[in-house]
Amino acid sequence: MSWIVLVLSGVLEAVWATALDKSQGFSRFWPSAIFVTALLASMAGLAYAMRELPLGTSYAVWVGIGATLTVIYAMATGAESVSLLKILFLAMIVGGVIGLKTLH
Repeated sequence: MSWIVLVLSGVLEAVWATALDKSQGFSRFWPSAIFVTALLASMAGLAYAMRELPLGTSYAVWVGIGATLTVIYAMATGAESVSLLKILFLAMIVGGVIGLKTLH
């Protein structure tokens, strides 16, 4: 159960990171509200997962999922350029996350 919560919390990290950008410095209400909600839920899920999973593994997986999904979203929407190297490095992050899960 902790792994499921951790993965969902990583997804929510991408949500709050994207909402933070869309809030334009907290000047837009709905993106700001989504940011706060997703941030609280993401942190609560991370805290829950860390009750059973090691700190380093939990944090690395959470950040890895969030960062990867945030970049993928930015590339999909055209906010960030797509390159073979970016895709390679994202795959390396995903491989690291899978490796940490396998070792636990």
